[in-house]
Amino acid sequence: MSNVKADALLADKGYDTNEFRDWLKEQEIEAVIPPKSNRKEEISCDFWLYKERHAVECMFNKLKHYRRIATRYEKKAINYMGMLCFSSSLLWLR
Repeated sequence: MSNVKADALLADKGYDTNEFRDWLKEQEIEAVIPPKSNRKEEISCDFWLYKERHAVECMFNKLKHYRRIATRYEKKAINYMGMLCFSSSLLWLR
């Protein structure tokens, strides 16, 4: 298994907690999380990088159009991963 380290984590406001941000800092991962509206101290967010999250959300939305993926007909993880790869390839070829 490869040992790949993430540079940044793009997440929504639901992940905006001090504990989670501290854990990410310990792991040397940049937290790209917009602050909640009720946050006491102001925390900056790289909204230019946060826009990249939209591409991932759109990909999941397009994958859910394949009924076999959305309802998880494949019970074994290896078969499900195969269907994910196949449907992702079909989306890429569009």
